[in-house]
Amino acid sequence: MGKVKNVLFIMCDQLRADHLSCAGHPHLKTPAIDALAARGVRFPRAYVQSGVCGPSRMSFYTGRYVSSHGATWNRVPLSLREKTLGEFLSAAGIRVALAGKTHVLPDLEALERFGIEGGSALEALMRAGRFEELDRYDGHSPPGAESGYADYLRRHGYVSDDPWNDFVIAADGPGGEKASGWHMRNVHLPARVKEEHSETAYMTREAMRFIDEMGNRPWCLHLSYVKPHWPYMAPAPYHNMYGAADMLPLNRDEQERANEHPVLAAYREMEESVSFSRPEAPGIVRPAYMGLIRQLDDWLGRLFAHMDRAGRLDDTLIIFTADHGDFLGDHWLGEKEMFYEEAQRVPFIVVDPDPEADLTRGTVDERFVEAIDVVPTILETLGLPPQDHLLEGRSLLPLLRKIHLDTWRDAVFSELDYSFREARTILGRKPDECRAIMVRTDRWKYVWWQDYRPMLFDLANDPKERRDLGADLTYAPIFREMEDRLNAWAKARKSRVTVDDAYVAARTAKHRQHGIFFGQW
Repeated sequence: MGKVKNVLFIMCDQLRADHLSCAGHPHLKTPAIDALAARGVRFPRAYVQSGVCGPSRMSFYTGRYVSSHGATWNRVPLSLREKTLGEFLSAAGIRVALAGKTHVLPDLEALERFGIEGGSALEALMRAGRFEELDRYDGHSPPGAESGYADYLRRHGYVSDDPWNDFVIAADGPGGEKASGWHMRNVHLPARVKEEHSETAYMTREAMRFIDEMGNRPWCLHLSYVKPHWPYMAPAPYHNMYGAADMLPLNRDEQERANEHPVLAAYREMEESVSFSRPEAPGIVRPAYMGLIRQLDDWLGRLFAHMDRAGRLDDTLIIFTADHGDFLGDHWLGEKEMFYEEAQRVPFIVVDPDPEADLTRGTVDERFVEAIDVVPTILETLGLPPQDHLLEGRSLLPLLRKIHLDTWRDAVFSELDYSFREARTILGRKPDECRAIMVRTDRWKYVWWQDYRPMLFDLANDPKERRDLGADLTYAPIFREMEDRLNAWAKARKSRVTVDDAYVAARTAKHRQHGIFFGQW
């Protein structure tokens, strides 16, 4: 093992790649994240394997594409057969902990089938994707017994059976009534919770406590913030730190809605897209979204200062990213599931404290990166077995330490299963008829849709992705080229998950040693 002993894997929920000052946002200032980029490498062309929380995170945790790990949407459990970062590292004696969100759903059918008893330590780990849950809080509904946040709020005077709904994502309306953050029209108001008691503040302090507790023992902490994901309710003073004049220009025009793809048209009928298409919506929501990001940055600054005082910046690999982006009205959409850049491209910064990475500090690497690269990067940095028979990503360590590589990927891939979404019923589709796969190269972005025409964008001439060329048969040669890429990618998936390559090599052509003689004359 080199200088790196610990891992801090930071993930924000629904954070767009273009909403950082180090990425060029003209008004939103993120000095702590910028300082992180100055100490490491920023990868501006990093892509998730799905624009949905659950499947994206399962690809981050397993190092495998969605079609390989099978957890295709938020309500689909991760199979017990899948190994995760937690399993790889804990086997090496490294404590792997979670503070925040994972979206891991337990494979209850397999737990019962294998007789793994509820209440056991093993069952708890397997339910959590092999993370030790310091405090799990997924942020979409009131925190349950897996989190101490609700009791923390009550101890600080927020007396309620449901302090999350009543204080954290609510404001005081003009007449003193409770104004819910579920209604986006209210998010220009300050949350009823004090900033120091907010979700971001609470989880950062949990992370600090864990780091202090571990001292000099090796650890991996997945610090997974629920913000800036909706409900977009920010505490004062962050609720009005920015205004509509500080927003990035909306990326949409009326021509996008002419001859639109059927699935895209169905998504634009759903409530979040209808709401974000209102002319006043982006100017209310985006400033609150920006405020939540600035609050995150301020707390990350406190966390990094805390680590510096403890000497942990010197021996900790830091990865900063997001599980997907957010449309915020771009392309006449809300949420994040379609394959546009605003949803699929995410912030990605890696800080390797080893002196071998000194040559790349503060640089920007334009090579393609995928979410599945996180696990192999961590394993190689810690000097652990590469798990090549399982992992479909690539270690970024050679990029961080300027190690020569003959080749690197020239495309990225993402997948969608929209069977759980209202779009399926709008289109009259069956649950097994709702797949899509994206391949993006330097110039082209191509989306295969099950039983529908493809989508195609020429990123050289249409970088804002406003002109879908998928119905234009003059691009048929490009369609064929991209379909060939998809076919080659699909054939390369790693399905042998129970034994590694060394196991196979040790048993190749050894049948005679076992008294088996077949085909002899």
